[in-house]
Amino acid sequence: MAELKACIFDMDGVIVNSADFHFHAWKKLAAELRIDIDDDFEIQLKGISRVDSLEKILAKGNLVLDNDTKLSLMRNKNEEYLESITGLKQEDLLPGVLDFLKECKANGVKIALGSSSKNADIILEKTDIKSYFDEVIDGNKVKFSKPDPEVFLKGAAGMNIAPSEIVVFEDAVSGVQAAKDGGFYCVAIGNPQEFQQADYVIDGLHQMNLDKLKSIFNHQK
Repeated sequence: MAELKACIFDMDGVIVNSADFHFHAWKKLAAELRIDIDDDFEIQLKGISRVDSLEKILAKGNLVLDNDTKLSLMRNKNEEYLESITGLKQEDLLPGVLDFLKECKANGVKIALGSSSKNADIILEKTDIKSYFDEVIDGNKVKFSKPDPEVFLKGAAGMNIAPSEIVVFEDAVSGVQAAKDGGFYCVAIGNPQEFQQADYVIDGLHQMNLDKLKSIFNHQK
């Protein structure tokens, strides 16, 4: 039986709820393109890259654009997003996150971030938790977005720890698939009915502590 040595966290919806800021920016961009996306469309953008998100919106509006225009739109969206998170601070972390990071750090469990976001460093700095992370892998460091496991495999390699000794925390179906395809134990955050592939499901990190994590990890099939 493998020993638990590290945790890899997705960011949006796991550490901080910045997904709402992302969707607001995408919704504004879509409106400018005269594409109507409602709140239900947000689930389609969860856990995927900026490029893939734009492609889904363009497909929704049956709109074909050249690459230069796409790049310009993505820059505009990101500027809108960055402006919206200007006031982000540690108090905006989701419940239980800071306590769990502290507990992992105090007990020698390594910590990595595995996020599709290209703004991960900014958010970690604004919420004052960057010092807890041994490795940060974000959208700037990968070629393939989830459900490809590259982001998690690079995190594992950076910590020099095997996937079988790591727990991934995710809140998107694409992220859970990426974790499982990469050979990781995966704890999903959200509705159990949405995460059939996950090893364990919780409402948030406020429901997790290190003893509980080691217990479910050690009793995996």
